[in-house]
Amino acid sequence: MIDPVLLRENPDLVKRSQDLRGEPSSYVDDAVAADGARRAAITAFETLRAEQNAFGKQVAKAPKEEKAALVAQAQTLAASVKDANQQASDAEAAFTAAVQRLGNVVIDGVPAGGEDDYVVLREVGDIPAFGFEPRDHLELGELLGAIDMARGAKVSGARFSYLRGVGARLELAIMNMGLDRAIAAGFTPLITPTLVRPEIMQGTGFLGAHAEEVYYLPADELYLTGTSEVALAGYHSGEILDLADGPLRYAGWSTCYRREAGSHGKDTRGIIRVHQFNKLEMFSYVDPADAEAEHARLLGWQEGMLQSLGLAYRVIDTAAGDLGSSAARKFDVEAWVPTQGAYRELTSTSNCTTFQARRLDIRHRVEGGKTQPVATLNGTLATTRWIVAILETHQQADGSVLVPEALRGYLGGLEVLEPIA
Repeated sequence: MIDPVLLRENPDLVKRSQDLRGEPSSYVDDAVAADGARRAAITAFETLRAEQNAFGKQVAKAPKEEKAALVAQAQTLAASVKDANQQASDAEAAFTAAVQRLGNVVIDGVPAGGEDDYVVLREVGDIPAFGFEPRDHLELGELLGAIDMARGAKVSGARFSYLRGVGARLELAIMNMGLDRAIAAGFTPLITPTLVRPEIMQGTGFLGAHAEEVYYLPADELYLTGTSEVALAGYHSGEILDLADGPLRYAGWSTCYRREAGSHGKDTRGIIRVHQFNKLEMFSYVDPADAEAEHARLLGWQEGMLQSLGLAYRVIDTAAGDLGSSAARKFDVEAWVPTQGAYRELTSTSNCTTFQARRLDIRHRVEGGKTQPVATLNGTLATTRWIVAILETHQQADGSVLVPEALRGYLGGLEVLEPIA
């Protein structure tokens, strides 16, 4: 939810954000009108309630012979107060519905447009060159006995797989390397729930435009999370945090689930786009004044991981129309995938400013003892998809794969992944 004061005092700024996202600016007018109606209804209710309280004191002091008539008036007034209270509640609900149609206000400098309108901020590392025809990650995974798509499909259907042998070990190595780096950077590790209540999923902004991507268990009224960001955001819902010593940082390790609705025919080969995967997610609760600096720090930790794994990559500033509703700015880090001749997203980091915190009622104390919403940020530090870039980048002509030096300690000193006999 965006700041109601900002909506009220600077609706043109919110409209500009909607335009950048390619979403209707008329939603802003609707929200402003709903805010006005809400405030008027609350004022009417509070005025009547004050009148009721004053009248109640008058009744208490009235002579006995006058009380019967006054009690009748009090009952009429009580009915009016009840009706006004209901109108205020209805107006509040209408305002919430209207304002939740608005995405977060994008930060100055975010490119306008959709998926293809990103801006490349930098390219890092040398794109690998081979003296042989490179194999794709699935062919390499099958040679190594690391990926089994056929049995994944047999057991669970399309877009499921087994990671086996060195494939399972490689994923755990990547995840543990990321976890060690997160801990060194001051993150508290959490293994998070992967089923969450509707109010937590709604609060993080995942039941808007991307609701079709989410698995829902109606019998239990629970959602399967597509990222531990959801559970990490909900961790401090309804709380007042102490940020006097700096950000609160968590690293959430979880299995993630995505329906991949609308991706029919896209990346059907291998493990690039699957329904289930593991991920290590960084999540920060910060003073809003420090949010953009924290965003840069998250991005730096992500780039450090890719550099240590010897991957060529680029950083892009995602266009406003390709942002989720919660993000005010998002940087994607895309690794080069040799057999596709293209950069593919491995990780992203988003600054959600106070959008999620307002929905989830997460605040911190400021000078004078008042409370204000915190800012929340997230960024992936490791995930199953990284296996794709590692296998393809470090492959050899015989189908073996060199293990990046930074990962060898997490694989018992293993230096080369060899094809199975």
